[in-house]
Amino acid sequence: MVKKWWMESVGYQIYPKSFLDSNADGIGDIKGIDSKLDYLKDLGVNLIWICPFYDSPMDDNGYDVRNFFDVAKEFGSMDDVKDLIKHAHERGIKIILDYVLNHTSDEHPWFIESRSSKDNPYRDFYIWQDPKIVDGEKRPPTNWGSFFGGSAWAYDEATDSFYMKIFSDKMPDLNWKNEKVQDEMIKIAKTWLDLGIDGFRIDAVSHLDRAEFVDTDVCTDPICLDWHKFSNLPKVHDYLKKLNKEVFEPYQALTIGEVGGEASIEQGIKYASYDSNELSMVFNFDHNWCNNLSDVLNPKKMTVRLKCLKKAFGKWQEAFKEIGWLPLNWLNHDQPRLMTQYGHYKYPLESGKMLATALHMMRGTPFIYQGEEIGMTNYPFEDVSDFNDISSQANYFYHLSKEPDDPVKALKKAAVTSRDNPRTPMQWSSDEFAGFSTKPPWFPVNPNYKKINVTKNLNDKNSLWYHYQKLIDLRRHSLYKETIVYGSYEMIDPEHELLYNYLRKSKNETLLVINSFSPKKVTYNLTKYQIIEVVINNYKDYHIKEHTIMLKPFQSIVFKVEEKL
Repeated sequence: MVKKWWMESVGYQIYPKSFLDSNADGIGDIKGIDSKLDYLKDLGVNLIWICPFYDSPMDDNGYDVRNFFDVAKEFGSMDDVKDLIKHAHERGIKIILDYVLNHTSDEHPWFIESRSSKDNPYRDFYIWQDPKIVDGEKRPPTNWGSFFGGSAWAYDEATDSFYMKIFSDKMPDLNWKNEKVQDEMIKIAKTWLDLGIDGFRIDAVSHLDRAEFVDTDVCTDPICLDWHKFSNLPKVHDYLKKLNKEVFEPYQALTIGEVGGEASIEQGIKYASYDSNELSMVFNFDHNWCNNLSDVLNPKKMTVRLKCLKKAFGKWQEAFKEIGWLPLNWLNHDQPRLMTQYGHYKYPLESGKMLATALHMMRGTPFIYQGEEIGMTNYPFEDVSDFNDISSQANYFYHLSKEPDDPVKALKKAAVTSRDNPRTPMQWSSDEFAGFSTKPPWFPVNPNYKKINVTKNLNDKNSLWYHYQKLIDLRRHSLYKETIVYGSYEMIDPEHELLYNYLRKSKNETLLVINSFSPKKVTYNLTKYQIIEVVINNYKDYHIKEHTIMLKPFQSIVFKVEEKL
């Protein structure tokens, strides 16, 4: 059996701009993270993933990197980062950083040189094409669309050319076919690993290759977003094998790839099976599409499509059960809040605890997104001007173009999936600005911060926070550790419309995990099992009569059992 340190870890994702402001400028920073290491240790996590804090003009909140070897002034200094690494390691907490491979900022020195002339030595660091001339007009080389709306190409007047940018205009794509680009990115990774970090979450890793530059026919619009033109193409694997050979393996670094673009199981295995020689794990997003978001005018009616959810989680668990390892997460900095998407407004505590149990009892390495452990929710947007995120703004105007007479509906559609939702300031207390800062934050605090905050959770032993702490302790320190970490995963009752149940089995132990996604009472027959003891329960009690358990709304309970023959 393969065993690695990161398999026995529990991760916590930090969006530094929104975690904690230590210097009263309204922006979270490195020292803010440092000051909360004891909080994270008390929660039980021993691995943190920190989103980009590199020097950046912040067009996309730090994913547009201007200098990979320095820290954005609003986040602090390199000395602050060194202190953070030292203090985290003293507490047994490892750190991984975002490794942004697909693009840089247009203010990066490489791009400034690249756009200066067609014969500049850095020209080939990026993807340039001549305009297409149609009826005497200059058009983009292809009709490919960008993830952030509009064309995947931006015109640059200086050299009368288009550069490719599958995200923002200020985020030009690197040309990975150029070996000099590969070598420079290797140098960046080694520099940070030598500084003491423990690995990387690799941003947009599936987009490093490009198809032939011909128009797509996936739609009839002038611009079409066709992920197949720049997602999960063959040469990505060549690049990752080189990175693994020269950097990841020698440093024994944890590497988790962000695999978008409709990545299949087969593609995931290519990236992250034990013998792929590429990545340790890959995040996938299949489960993020298992909510019914169509009724945006009445969010309280939104329900989880449970069969979809079980299938999404189950297929990855099944595929990787012997050949690889998975990260487990409900969301990250790009998805709406867990409690808004999957929780229930009448049963926030019960549904929140159930969702935590459902994820943390699976096989894999769980990641908590900041604020998830206290039940933070989506922000109540009232106007398009409330959006900070550029893709949310673009999404609003897209929906408005489809129904120009209904701006309210366009706003609600953009709001429910806005990337601003997970990026609101962390709600530490009921003090002004939620204890995040003593000054107005860069983004408004969610108005519900007096009801939902860390202090209130810590003062209530029945809170969501303590449920997360118990789940983490079970995984890291309990007698059930071997089963929870390395045991097999076996879904049961896949067609049940209200329950998500599965078994975790090791050589000498079986755990039965029952999760109700219903706001009503549900019964479940336990005739097949002999109950030995309760491992964790999100209610204080449970009721079994004649081998049938009566589950309360959103009850989640884990039994140690013996299966009857």
